[in-house]
Amino acid sequence: MPFTPVQPMANPVRSGFWFLVVGAAAAVTHLAVFALTQHRIWPELANATGFLVAFFVSFGGHRLLSFRDAGTTMNQSFQRFAVTALAGFGTNELMFVLLLRVAGWPSLLALLVALVVAAGQTFLLSRFWAFRR
Repeated sequence: MPFTPVQPMANPVRSGFWFLVVGAAAAVTHLAVFALTQHRIWPELANATGFLVAFFVSFGGHRLLSFRDAGTTMNQSFQRFAVTALAGFGTNELMFVLLLRVAGWPSLLALLVALVVAAGQTFLLSRFWAFRR
């Protein structure tokens, strides 16, 4: 049986810290794009536009900082993260529409709550699947 070196365990505090920093940067990007576009297009489309721009901030930051010890190739991580992010966006958009259209919340508040809910889901899927160690 060939010898396979064991990768050192990731520091969960460091990983969690960078996840929060990268997530905050992506969230600010998402919110900024949303704020700049929401008065020109439907709020739901502005949310999607913000997601699309923030996706690249999020992937790059998570791959290089949060999960830099990932046991997957860049291509594997990108494909898995795309699925993870789309699942998070699905949760985000559903929550956003419910809060905005059904509950009548202001758009920025609805988006903030939707982003927080989706962030928890994205962390779990990223940690245990997209950037699996």
